[in-house]
Amino acid sequence: MLISVFGATGGTGRQVVEQALAQGHQVKALVRTPEKLGERPGLVLLPGDVRDADATAGCVEGTDAVVCVLGSHGSKTPIEAVGTEQILKAMQAHGVRRLVAVTSLGVGDSRDQINPVFRLIMDLTLKPIMQAKEAQEQLIKASGLDWTIVRPGGLTDGPRTGQYRHGLDRGIKGGRISRADVAEFVLRQVGDMTYLQQTPAVT
Repeated sequence: MLISVFGATGGTGRQVVEQALAQGHQVKALVRTPEKLGERPGLVLLPGDVRDADATAGCVEGTDAVVCVLGSHGSKTPIEAVGTEQILKAMQAHGVRRLVAVTSLGVGDSRDQINPVFRLIMDLTLKPIMQAKEAQEQLIKASGLDWTIVRPGGLTDGPRTGQYRHGLDRGIKGGRISRADVAEFVLRQVGDMTYLQQTPAVT
């Protein structure tokens, strides 16, 4: 499978790329700084910015699925909604239907699935980013594409364990999960329609 990845140089994005290549997939990644990933068999690096419609379309064209793991990492101008809007337009223009996007527990109707103290901290320190993720989810849900939105709990740099909970049960609360495990779950969704047009938590 040829997978287009946006956000490939972030912590979770790197794991998606590494695991996808290890599984025998080919990957196209739009990155502002290609040297952060480096060349390797099966990986096509396209220099550019997701806010650029032409660059984004070039990354999406000809692929079987798109994985979006855009993150702002404290930026004053969150990229999630703006970048996702370009991705969706490119997918619709080029007939690519499968999208797996990563947002966060605490977004949308999962707000009550995170600890009240952490929720307050998020409101105080991450409000612009969380608002961008809310807008991102709304854009995806209105796209008419074959989407799945993955909402992980608190991210760590721990190893891939394969031991995590996932599902639509609102009783799943926001614990911790490694980026490697999130990437494993994300790649499973690319070819699995169990959570088609749904928002599973993973933690």
